[in-house]
Amino acid sequence: MSNISSTRTLARRAGLAAVAVTAAALLAACGSGQEERVAAAPSASAAPAEAAHNAQDVAFAQGMIPHHRQALRMAELAAGRASSAQVQDLASRIRAGQDPEITTMSGWLTVWGEDVPQGASAMPGMPGMMGGQDMAKLEKASGEDFDTQFLSLMIEHHKGAVDMARSEQDQGRYGPAKVLAGAVVSAQNAEIKEMTGLLGRRS
Repeated sequence: MSNISSTRTLARRAGLAAVAVTAAALLAACGSGQEERVAAAPSASAAPAEAAHNAQDVAFAQGMIPHHRQALRMAELAAGRASSAQVQDLASRIRAGQDPEITTMSGWLTVWGEDVPQGASAMPGMPGMMGGQDMAKLEKASGEDFDTQFLSLMIEHHKGAVDMARSEQDQGRYGPAKVLAGAVVSAQNAEIKEMTGLLGRRS
């Protein structure tokens, strides 16, 4: 077997292992406020990651990974800047929910032989992504000002993710990706409602 073939085989195995590990992590999250995400975890009986998929499935994973990474960056900022315990709790739940999804989608792309995006750079037309100025302003904020900015920006960010997930539901082919998209729609719509309520109390 050539070195290239060996490398690809190892990458595929690593991708499948990542999917399996993420499934276990998501199942362990039951009872910890992450029930909405558990449905997206591929089980041992689910279709293998190399099963039939289409270009939309690839686009969904490649787009949602950097989208989630930016949300994680925003959520990480809340730990030292947010004044509200509710905002801090929300940020913690966002990190707990979206980080395993990045691992799952990265595993799919690896098994499919597709590029796994690095960093949190937006692709043209990606809905909800924050621009550099917005992120820089958020990084400089603190206290109640941070809370207001965080909630406003994350609402728009979540709306973008919901739009991307609905496109996957409508046009995707790979079953576990469509299930994960459904979990994104459910969880992030619930968080949008929660954040809208928190923001309304500040006006």
